[in-house]
Amino acid sequence: MTPTNPSPILQHLIEITGHRDHTRLEYSVISALRHLVGMREVRKLEFFVEKDVTYVRAFTLLLDGEMVAPDRPAVCEEQCLPLASYPELVKGLEQRSNSVQHTYADGSYRLWFPVQLNDRTVACLEIATDTAYTQQTLDVINGIVEVYRNYQSLLDYSERDALTGLFNRKTFDEQFSRHTRDAGTAAAAGEDSTEAHWLAVIDIDHFKQVNDRFGHVYGDEVLILVANLLKSSFRSQDRIFRFGGEEFVVLLRQASLEQARLIFNRLRTNIEQFRFPQVGRVTISVGFTSANAGAPVEIMGHADQALYHAKENGRNLVCYYEELMKGGQLQATEAAQNDVELF
Repeated sequence: MTPTNPSPILQHLIEITGHRDHTRLEYSVISALRHLVGMREVRKLEFFVEKDVTYVRAFTLLLDGEMVAPDRPAVCEEQCLPLASYPELVKGLEQRSNSVQHTYADGSYRLWFPVQLNDRTVACLEIATDTAYTQQTLDVINGIVEVYRNYQSLLDYSERDALTGLFNRKTFDEQFSRHTRDAGTAAAAGEDSTEAHWLAVIDIDHFKQVNDRFGHVYGDEVLILVANLLKSSFRSQDRIFRFGGEEFVVLLRQASLEQARLIFNRLRTNIEQFRFPQVGRVTISVGFTSANAGAPVEIMGHADQALYHAKENGRNLVCYYEELMKGGQLQATEAAQNDVELF
């Protein structure tokens, strides 16, 4: 018997389940759908809550039938709108539908596929076409998306923190190692990138007192609410991790120093002004540094030193490592005194 090649669907399923990264998984799913059924536009809608209102942050994966790289902010320009701006989707979510479809007055067609994490809808794939699909085509799309959902759940289980839904320490190790390796390769090849990246370590001030005074239930609620504020403060291209306990890490991509400082200070102010149930006022300290070059342990150590300086100088501060070094407030030899254990 002559062996036959796998069917196109099977080939795409092999590719989809071969990834260990959420972004690559999403793009392989979109690539499969584009090849198998055709579509005009695909967006990922991320949900986040701010002041008891659910918002949708949208970014484009496919535009005019062409794949869009996640590092092209001019095309992936995000839109933040209340979820109520999508009434058809809201109705489908209330009915806990696996898919929602709607044809508009101009004949354009939308399909939404909710994505869940720990029984909570956290995102949605939105497919736009000029005309409605046949039932046979819908069956193919539903099958591919269901594989995507199941496989993403497996990735989430191993990559995310169960309490906050943020990426965990293990995922940080893997992603940040890959980031620094790629940056080093680009530098060795002589590629002069003008896009700066920043690593920030964020710590909740006096968090032990929260647990001691109010109990771990309210302590956990503070962690969840801080995580929600983190999600609403950063873009889809950035990465947020719960590093352990009350400590979080953010990899901020493609931003100037002025933008990075503004973003981190805005986060600090938002948390300071937020009123946490029962607990009241909570503040954070932030230390950040350039993540464009250097070994992972070195970069992390610099951010950690800046955080330590913020803690030692009154807390509720944002401190920039390179600025502290330039001003003589930190010494290069201090790096050896810090116990940094990574990788």
